[in-house]
Amino acid sequence: MTAFKPGAEGYRNKLTGPLLEIEEYRQALSAVENFSRPINIGGPSESQKAHICYALCSHSGQKGAYVAFNEMQARKFYEDFAFFLGEEVLYYPSKEVMLYDVEAKSNDAAYQRLQVLDRLLSGEFGFVVTSIEAISHKLIAPDIFRRNTIEICYDGKIDLDVLIRDLVEMAYERVETVERRGQFAVRGGIVDIFPVGSDNAFRIELFGDEIDSLRTFDVNTQRSVGRTEKARILPAREIIYPSGKRDDILKNIKSELKEAQKKNRSLGPRIEADIEKFKENRYFPGIDRYIPFIADIPYSFTDYLPEDAFLFMDEPARQKQRIENLLLEHAETCKGLIEKAQLLPRSVGMFFDYEELDAKVLTKKIIYMNTINTGAPGSAAAAAAKTYNIPGRLISPFGGNMDMLCESLSDWKKNKNRVLILSGTRGRGERLREELFSKNIEAVYSDEVSSPLQPGQVVITRGSLHKGFEYPSIGFAVVSDREVFGQGRKLAKTSSKQKGRPINLFTELNIGDYVVHQAHGIGQYVGIEKLSVEGVKRDYLKIKYQEGAYLYIPTNQLDLIQKYIGSEGKQPKINKLGGTEWLKTKNKVKESLKELASELIKLYARRQAARGYIYSKDTVWQGQFEEQFPYEETDDQLRCIQEIKNDMESGRLMDRLLCGDVGYGKTEVAIRAIFKAAMDGRQAAYLVPTTVLAQQQYNNFAERLRDFPVTVDVISRFRTRAEQKRILEDVRSGNIDILIGTHRLLQKDIHFKDLGLLVIDEEQRFGVAHKERLKNLAPGVDVLAMTATPIPRTLHMSLSGIRDISVIEDPPEERYPVQTYVIEYNRDVIKDAIIRELARNGQVFYLYNRVRTIDIKATEIQAMVPDARVAVAHGQMEERQLEDIMVSFINGEYDILACTTIIESGLDMPNVNTLIVEDADRMGLAQLYQLRGRVGRSNRLAYAYITYKKDKIVAEAAEKRLQAIREFTELGSGFKIAMRDMEIRGAGNLLGPEQHGHMEAVGYDMYCRLLDEAVSELKGEPVRREDPEISIDINVSAYIDDTYIGVEAKKIEMYKKIAAIRGERDAADIEDELIDRYGDMPEPVRNLISIAKIKALAASLGFTGVSGKNGTVAFQVADAKKINFRALGKAAEKYRRQLLFNAGPHPCLVYKITEEQTKSLLENIKIVLQDLKSFEEQ
Repeated sequence: MTAFKPGAEGYRNKLTGPLLEIEEYRQALSAVENFSRPINIGGPSESQKAHICYALCSHSGQKGAYVAFNEMQARKFYEDFAFFLGEEVLYYPSKEVMLYDVEAKSNDAAYQRLQVLDRLLSGEFGFVVTSIEAISHKLIAPDIFRRNTIEICYDGKIDLDVLIRDLVEMAYERVETVERRGQFAVRGGIVDIFPVGSDNAFRIELFGDEIDSLRTFDVNTQRSVGRTEKARILPAREIIYPSGKRDDILKNIKSELKEAQKKNRSLGPRIEADIEKFKENRYFPGIDRYIPFIADIPYSFTDYLPEDAFLFMDEPARQKQRIENLLLEHAETCKGLIEKAQLLPRSVGMFFDYEELDAKVLTKKIIYMNTINTGAPGSAAAAAAKTYNIPGRLISPFGGNMDMLCESLSDWKKNKNRVLILSGTRGRGERLREELFSKNIEAVYSDEVSSPLQPGQVVITRGSLHKGFEYPSIGFAVVSDREVFGQGRKLAKTSSKQKGRPINLFTELNIGDYVVHQAHGIGQYVGIEKLSVEGVKRDYLKIKYQEGAYLYIPTNQLDLIQKYIGSEGKQPKINKLGGTEWLKTKNKVKESLKELASELIKLYARRQAARGYIYSKDTVWQGQFEEQFPYEETDDQLRCIQEIKNDMESGRLMDRLLCGDVGYGKTEVAIRAIFKAAMDGRQAAYLVPTTVLAQQQYNNFAERLRDFPVTVDVISRFRTRAEQKRILEDVRSGNIDILIGTHRLLQKDIHFKDLGLLVIDEEQRFGVAHKERLKNLAPGVDVLAMTATPIPRTLHMSLSGIRDISVIEDPPEERYPVQTYVIEYNRDVIKDAIIRELARNGQVFYLYNRVRTIDIKATEIQAMVPDARVAVAHGQMEERQLEDIMVSFINGEYDILACTTIIESGLDMPNVNTLIVEDADRMGLAQLYQLRGRVGRSNRLAYAYITYKKDKIVAEAAEKRLQAIREFTELGSGFKIAMRDMEIRGAGNLLGPEQHGHMEAVGYDMYCRLLDEAVSELKGEPVRREDPEISIDINVSAYIDDTYIGVEAKKIEMYKKIAAIRGERDAADIEDELIDRYGDMPEPVRNLISIAKIKALAASLGFTGVSGKNGTVAFQVADAKKINFRALGKAAEKYRRQLLFNAGPHPCLVYKITEEQTKSLLENIKIVLQDLKSFEEQ
């Protein structure tokens, strides 16, 4: 792709045509095409700049790069260019340089940068947008980047040792199992790689040095997805170096150290420790401190651009100012580290200063973009540039005021102007056309502007820009959706986000974990032991019970045990092997569940029978109201909305529970149901747990409903007595359609004229008594309850048919990822983080989960940042005091909130974009995940610092949790956190506190199984009985050898899957998986699968055991009456003298085998069983 192409969005070329009518634009275009010196374009601002830059590139057939004066501007311009160019435009973000040792951090921005650099070098782009901060970082030479990009083709050859060496040099991490970008794994002749610039992970299977197959695979299931022709592997870091350069780097560091020690003797230990790290690991946390030593001849972003690309520099004077501020901040941080003997003076030079960047930029075809040509151009080159002033101006917003819009359109039409209106989505555009038509303004809607606009014509099309603009001299105006509707609508991005992976509960089995055995109860897993009996090797799981008793479970019976899941940090009681206690516990829980299920079933039946109000179908206004939602709905949101509308239109009384994590868009689902009720002239009550949340929801509702004749009000303690009185009166007379409130809504003095819908937000926060009062308040009213508790699917299945549940599992498109660091607690890092946030007028959450000492901590924070205003909030405060603090914080009266995990779950605080968590190792992962969701709710980059104190904790238990927290940095929005504390929370909140105790007693899986049984029994459905356990004792070695699967957890996972085989199809699936992930199966593994098939066949025929010894195989039978003697007779005829029935006290079928048959013993046993099966079915 050499020349610039306008892409699939080519019709937008019609938007650039009118510019050719402007004399100044034509002159500028000619100067750009015959480029001889820098050019300055004056006049345009905001989205108009994007329009002109796009036009210049489009008319001259060249590619372009746009450098904004800061990161926020760059994001806006990127969205504007995406309107013109679609997929052809790239965004090159800035990245954080971390000078401290960080255990783990999120790499989204770094990986995106690498992808963009690769596309710049290969020419696969039309336009790239970036910021001055982003291009100030020093890079390696484009040639080194190219050399370290590997392309693997399906029919090629690979030297495995060379590939491993190259991947390590390219900063890929070697692991046992590839789970995220930047990792690779080698198992025999199979190589798994997840390149940083790819949405897919690749699996290469080698035969010698030839590539036998190249496949993509799913990192969640570890299974291949499909074949592919080639894989492209980019470097995993921007700054990499070849093996041969390490000695030079170390030599330079040592000589710099020697020089620096003359001024500061204490520099040695820290730097020498880093030198050791260089020797041990190629790349390590904190290596960024040595960027100036590695990239000793630095290159910049501009060196990666094609020779003839245009480089647009946005407001050079402001760029210069931004770079100077950036370097000043960086120098301050470095100064502190140098004084503390943690950094070498030369390490300060990680960024280009403005003069160096200016020199780099001047090698390109440079075009400066200035709204106003001030006397401070930024650089000598900008001052000397030839200036072209293109007359243009922005359009003032109409803010949803149709009359103002119509007035402007009438004027434009009268003056024969051409007007293009962007409507966001098609639905919005068509409705706007109808509305304009009703006000006598003719407009056409078109998905694509296929012909040039005519004078006096108004065309509406889909799409969005940040600002509208016009060119008065030629009578051409573009009105953006933000001007028309007041708030732009985000069009869905096609995202390659990976679906979240439900955490596989069993895979995570570690030594020391508790397990639940169906028959023997709760024990502790000790490990895998290989036992050899009569020369036959097998693996067994060793489980420890009370009084030091051990149970050895053959790996083919792994389906009998589950990992115990209970409340985090709480240890279960271990059962006694052979005791009756476990059986009693199970029965007790089952009885209690029967009671619960019977209540729920009765309630459900009663509701099914009750008749409710039948709402009419959606009105035109409903459609308009839904169109105004500024984000693209997720599929789950749309499904839940439809389920609720169906309930409302069915005439059945609705009682639905809507579940979804924080920020997944439950409120929008509720507000649409409320609007539907209001359209039928019925009232709605919206109940929330706290006053602050009531106020915030009131503001949201008022904003969303302002264009519609629906009245909304809020009743809470923030209202005066007189106001409360007026509200009560208006509710009674029907003048208020929607009333939002806290528990105040439940008081006896509130009477609705015609209440149709009751919505309960954060249902889990209301007690039983409140809910009873609600049922009395609204006996014939539709109820929609919402909870932020994610419901585990297993529990959801068990409850279907007892309660109507809608679940939102899809996270919304993340606007910008949260930059997350996992780091040992370091006062300097925290101080820097707070100062940086306050410098951009933001606020900070400081999470400290100990009420006793939180005030002392707040004093420490105050001493650390004397100018900051610090507030304290925790759950033991009086509710009123807590609410006042939260309101003050939301209103910006405090900068830092030192708080416990009580940070209000439903509250939206877009100005809080830094979260600091102290002692993260004491918190549940789900808690951390939810807390991290509290920041990053605006268009700023948000930071989360997850800190721990290293020397304070017991090594092993804390290590496990820290490992999990490190992985947590990778959890983008896409991971469904089906983790254990959430599973527990889900069941506990849904079924009430007494059930929580029962679940602790038997573990989560067993609890769900018992609940299933209880519901089936009460409904009169047959209960699925557990199959009797079948013992298989055949003299063949069947196990997974360490050389085939070396990681114990992965081995258990495969044993578990093999034990669950129920037929040929399952077996074939597992064989495929084993070959796919680990290569050809050794004989003991094949035997293992054959035994699993035999077990499944024997079970289906009613046998309880299969044992083979001394030339005979015995199939044990539990109940002789159940034997199909007709099938047995047919089999006996086929296997004359080989098959006999022994009818003693332990009846069994005996199969005699010849010496020849012993060689393929398992195959022969399987054939006999298959014959018996087919005779049975005849």
